[in-house]
Amino acid sequence: MKAMILEEVGKPLVYTERADPLPGRGELRLGVEACAVCRTDLHVVDGDLKNPKLPLVPGHEIVGIVDRVGEGVDRARTGRRVGVPWLGHTCGACSFCLSGAENLCDRPLFTGYTRDGGFANHVVADADFAFDLDPEADPVSLAPLLCAGLIGWRSLKKAGNGKRIGLYGFGAAAHIIAQVCVWQGREVHAFTRPDDVAAQRFALDLGAAWAGGSDRPPPVPLDAAIIFAPVGALVPAALKAVRKGGRVVCGGIHMSDIPSMHYSILWEERQLVSVANLTRADATEFFPLAAKAGVRTHTIPYPLERANDALSDLRAGRLKGAAVLVP
Repeated sequence: MKAMILEEVGKPLVYTERADPLPGRGELRLGVEACAVCRTDLHVVDGDLKNPKLPLVPGHEIVGIVDRVGEGVDRARTGRRVGVPWLGHTCGACSFCLSGAENLCDRPLFTGYTRDGGFANHVVADADFAFDLDPEADPVSLAPLLCAGLIGWRSLKKAGNGKRIGLYGFGAAAHIIAQVCVWQGREVHAFTRPDDVAAQRFALDLGAAWAGGSDRPPPVPLDAAIIFAPVGALVPAALKAVRKGGRVVCGGIHMSDIPSMHYSILWEERQLVSVANLTRADATEFFPLAAKAGVRTHTIPYPLERANDALSDLRAGRLKGAAVLVP
């Protein structure tokens, strides 16, 4: 198996050959067709998320074909296309799992963080956390849906049913969920880095009603805002942008410190909430909805051995859409 390995946090990934992994009980193995590169991968590689399994194969937006199953897994799944997301396993026994909040499981495993992921040509996954995908679709286009799409969808549900939605940070997740919002008849306001005219044009091309720098207020008060950029300073900015009773959702797994702010910014029953991980129910809802909405992901393919270049381009904000590794 060929893979990009994180041997030491803060260091470039190393292109390595190792023995093909074998699925254990309840697991399956897939030949990776595509694996999108997520900002969470950056947080793992750069050390923002502590204590990853080392050595580690990163990557958690995986699309591939099942080529082997372990004990207890239906052999009919062999040959099917599946997707493997960030949440790779839950205990099924803690209070969160038993109450339908498996995304908050006390003993989870995360793909590309605490178990090996998809920056490789093979990966082993928990069969219960591998979702059947359209066998006719383009695997490169599907890959960003496995995290950017799912987390975007969960964030949008948390934001509520308001008509005017602000999206802070117009990257992989925002460009997917903006299309869902437009299909739903909502009004999208896209906030980018102040000088990123290309990203603002991209948002407008996808149907946004307004696009501008995150240093600017929207032209009208928003019903809700979702922050995808890992920048704590955007929290007070987004709270100022929403109407009385509005909600701000933090959609990332990591964010820089939120600065001190005057209570009046939060007052008038504005709400600030976060999103953690995803559930299998989110996937059951989102994939059919994305197909109905005609969501088209904008992708930049890279060969597997150029994973470090993809991470660098994401880190520097050079991507319009999602980088996808193709073994």
